[in-house]
Amino acid sequence: MISVTDLRNGTKVQMDGGLWECLDYSHLKMGRGGAKVVTKFRNLETGSIVDRTFNSTEKLQDIFVETKPMQYLYKDGEDFMFMDMETFDQVSLPPVLAGDAAKFLKEQMEVEVSMFGEKALKIVLPNQVILKIVETAPGVRGDTVSGGTKPARLEGGALVQVPLFVDQDTEVKVDTRTGEYLSRA
Repeated sequence: MISVTDLRNGTKVQMDGGLWECLDYSHLKMGRGGAKVVTKFRNLETGSIVDRTFNSTEKLQDIFVETKPMQYLYKDGEDFMFMDMETFDQVSLPPVLAGDAAKFLKEQMEVEVSMFGEKALKIVLPNQVILKIVETAPGVRGDTVSGGTKPARLEGGALVQVPLFVDQDTEVKVDTRTGEYLSRA
């Protein structure tokens, strides 16, 4: 059990029969009354976000979340198939767990999967991935590095702004946290 005054961004707790991650918190000291802790939580199973206010004396059940290395194999209908790199077991994960990471997934890519017991909670991509451009406008003579940008669709489905000189079928390095083009691979 942890006190609500010990909550920080990223702290994972169990409350109301679900698993939650703290996204934001603030400690409010009232003039006459006791202190309050105003928080914002994301449900790790459904992705919903709620605001909660606690008295500073309340306690929550903290949970231990471990990460397992897994390899993305393929998409099976709506679900994503992963292989546990330690046991070689194949696991099917729903698209809710992938969230925005789904558009950067590439077959044979190694990712981290946050687990609570045997239950998968979230797919964590590496900060940078290398993906091939499958659709973009062709480059034209005279396009320079310091010029503008154009939209490009990557093999995972992400839409990224790339420099004008980058052509289709070029592999590019992309930041998965912001979705920005970094460089050619």
